[in-house]
Amino acid sequence: MSKKRILTGDRPTGKLHLGHYTGSLRNRVALQNTGEYDMYIMIADQQALTDNAKDPQKIINSVMEVTMDYLSVGLDPEKVNIFIQSQIPELTELTTYYLNLVSVARLQRNPTVKEEIKQKSFGGEGVPAGFFVYPVSQAADITAFKADLVPVGNDQKPMLEQAREVVRSFNHTYGDVLVEPEGMYPEGIEGRMPGIDGKAKMSKSLGNCIYLSDEEADVKKKIMSMFTDPNHLRVQDPGRVEGNPVFIYLEAFCRDEYFPEFLPEYQNLEELEDHYRRGGLGDVKVKKFLNNVMQAELGPIRARRKEWEQRIPDVLDILKEGSKVAQAKAAETLNDVKASMRINYFDSDQSDMYQK
Repeated sequence: MSKKRILTGDRPTGKLHLGHYTGSLRNRVALQNTGEYDMYIMIADQQALTDNAKDPQKIINSVMEVTMDYLSVGLDPEKVNIFIQSQIPELTELTTYYLNLVSVARLQRNPTVKEEIKQKSFGGEGVPAGFFVYPVSQAADITAFKADLVPVGNDQKPMLEQAREVVRSFNHTYGDVLVEPEGMYPEGIEGRMPGIDGKAKMSKSLGNCIYLSDEEADVKKKIMSMFTDPNHLRVQDPGRVEGNPVFIYLEAFCRDEYFPEFLPEYQNLEELEDHYRRGGLGDVKVKKFLNNVMQAELGPIRARRKEWEQRIPDVLDILKEGSKVAQAKAAETLNDVKASMRINYFDSDQSDMYQK
């Protein structure tokens, strides 16, 4: 029985942070370690250039940053294929064919595109054409590898649905060639890591991130400055756990075994939360505990990254080999697509293509 294939990835616009880790990276490592999937992990530099075209060096640097973050969290190039989008020209050709199956009106209705255009403040007619059509490019990325499963955040559901529409339209027009992908969506806390300022989403542009590569002192400084319950003004005041970033982080990272070492007066997170709700537990104490938890979680990741930073040629080799494997797979799909469209004009079996 063949393995199900997974396609996932990230836009390289800087180092990756805890939101990326809880939302996707941790799950990717878990999926990788099951041995049940054929995994392709794409560094989407072409997609990043759609709104960073005038600062290509940022993207070039970020390709390496993201790759080292991948390796530092435990993604293993012996088990997954890590590749660079721009090194697979077949993806661009597939995008061109798919664009003919999607209307401008449909792209304009895509909620994710509308929200991202608003966030990036392009304004009016200033949206780059490449950015506007990137849902179609994303469909090409997914279908090129005939991915069965695509792990994405809940905010990306409209993008995946548009890819599924492209598949259905293509298969209806040209025959069943493409695989219609299913989404793998995070559950609970995994899909909503807030920023340290209490904003709903951790974001590089908002400056409210804890990065996977942050030094120990930087992590501590950010945690001790975190937004909590604004009504919890005194230690004795009852506090709110729900929506409190400090407790959201603890829910995402804390394990029972951390309590004997770092906070032995409690047995588990539930006891800590109950005390905070009753009052009598200060924010500083909780933040110090969170800092110890995060240092324990990020310490091994930080150490592995420092090792890879000394092995840049090896990192490049990983990307080169992964891209070679990815291009071979994408070329197979492109051949199937062109054959189904009957635009493989010079193949030996195409002599009867002309119809009077």
